Amino acid sequence: MAERNDKIKQLKITQIKSPIGKKKDQGATLRALGLRKIRQSVIQDDNPVIRGMVFKVKHLVEVEELKPAKKAAPKTKKAEEE
Repeated sequence: MAERNDKIKQLKITQIKSPIGKKKDQGATLRALGLRKIRQSVIQDDNPVIRGMVFKVKHLVEVEELKPAKKAAPKTKKAEEE
């Protein structure tokens, strides 16, 4: 669900260590986050599900919060004519 002000926070998640030698479910969590290789980054919406997944593999990833991007105002015909 989107917030009322249409500003959704996002997380940049970067894999910094290999899941080799770790529990299989931790490797599966990295895959579910969309991470396949070391130093690969993905951007995910900030929600409790993603936060829980990141917590599970916090020793294998690095996380940074991104500022929410403002939505562009919709163009009107009057603005296009000018």
